[in-house]
Amino acid sequence: MNVTRKATTVRLPDYLLADLHKEARRRNISVIRLIEGIAEEKMYTPNAETLAAIEECRSGVELEEMTEYDIEHLDEYIAKL
Repeated sequence: MNVTRKATTVRLPDYLLADLHKEARRRNISVIRLIEGIAEEKMYTPNAETLAAIEECRSGVELEEMTEYDIEHLDEYIAKL
């Protein structure tokens, strides 16, 4: 995915910036990438329904395999769900 990024200035307390630098070094990533990842995680947390669907998929319970016909006629397959 091609994402356009814009520069911005953020003022952070010294202790927080120091901790961000330490964590970025520990993860072997840049401070900017660390901040971006934390912000995305906090901003785009899945809702309860999505979390339940993720858990269902991981558990393997009641999963149904799609046939080639289902894939070719995906709209019909979705409608019958």
